[in-house]
Order: sequence, then structure tokens, then C-alpha cells
Amino acid sequence: MAQDSSKVWSVFSVVAALGASAVAKRVLDGGWKAATGKQPPTNPADPDVELWEAVAWAAASGTLVALAKMLAQRRAASYYVRSTGQLPPPLRKDA
Repeated sequence: MAQDSSKVWSVFSVVAALGASAVAKRVLDGGWKAATGKQPPTNPADPDVELWEAVAWAAASGTLVALAKMLAQRRAASYYVRSTGQLPPPLRKDA
């Protein structure tokens, strides 16, 4: 039973993280365009992209995507707890 719930949690967690990442990317792209008037850099490592722009994009996108994933996984864990009455196996503390 624990093995099955672990698999369910793994799938649920991945789906939540992917969805959150997609939403964060859309929000970030729109925010970048509104703030700078330009499209976000497609490859910040490209030497034609200004350094400030590459650094700002890396910091903003990394932060926003990581926060979105974390919040989505926390929400998924809350739903899992409401559904099963216990934390997902990877989040349980050792007894």
C-alpha cells in the first residue's frame, strides 16, 4: 500500500510542479515584456544578450519558477493529506 501511495504522490507532485512551472513562465514572460518592452532572452548565455539582461533574467526566472514549484507541491501535499489522512511518503518524518 505504501508503495502505491508513493507512486501516486510522485505522479501528483510532478504534475503540480510542471503546471506551476508553465504558469510561472507565462507570468514571467509577460512581466518581462511589460517591464523592459522587449521579449525575454531565449538564451541568456548568448554573447549578444547584454550582461545585465542575462543576469536579471536568470535571477528572476530561477526564483519565480522555484517558488511556483514549491508552492504547488505544498498545495499538492495538503490535498494528499486531506485525501489520505497522512503526509505523502517522501515528506513523512522518520518515527
